[in-house]
Amino acid sequence: MIGSDFGQLTGAILLMIGALLPVVNPLGDAPIFLRMTPGCDESTRAYLAKRIAFYSFILLLSAMLFGSFILRLFGLSIPLVQVAGGAVVCALGWRLLAAENPKPADVITDPIHAKAIALGRAFAPLTMPLTIDAGVISVAITVGANHAHTFKHAMIQLLASVIGAGIIALSILLTYRYAQRVGKRIGLTGMMVVVRLSAFIMLCIGVGIIWNGVKVLLAEIGIPG
Repeated sequence: MIGSDFGQLTGAILLMIGALLPVVNPLGDAPIFLRMTPGCDESTRAYLAKRIAFYSFILLLSAMLFGSFILRLFGLSIPLVQVAGGAVVCALGWRLLAAENPKPADVITDPIHAKAIALGRAFAPLTMPLTIDAGVISVAITVGANHAHTFKHAMIQLLASVIGAGIIALSILLTYRYAQRVGKRIGLTGMMVVVRLSAFIMLCIGVGIIWNGVKVLLAEIGIPG
């Protein structure tokens, strides 16, 4: 029985990581993380990466464990979350895409001031919606919607959720922690290209999230999407 339980636990963890990590995509968000923390030194970004990873862990775990209950409590559905959250992702992507390239004089050089501004952005928008957007939340709720019928299976599901969210948070921490070093190797021009491309991809992802929600809502009223 122990081997069977371990197999179930391993399978549940791999399912969560396989479903969530591609949509979280910390590698794709790292250039935008750098773009939104101007003037911060490496130590500040390392501290900020820890905060974002912690917030992401809490959001993922909460969505997997309590997401379905919270949606039912407020009479919401996943398609509504996708439409509203996708609009937020689109707004952030468009703002980054349309922003002018920063000039050296515009970058904050005071590390204390830069750290204060960056920490104020730790949860919004750096954690949500940049790192954990509506698409991630909807996937996490879906993954965690498999209700266990026995106490043993409930414990396996709980442990798998904690471990899975922890592994994804660790990937976010490492990616953001060393994003500045990678950025230095690419150079300013290269980073601007990557940021614009990432912002455009984020805008497209936002549109896709909205459309997925709209299709389900249209189907509910008998209109094929």
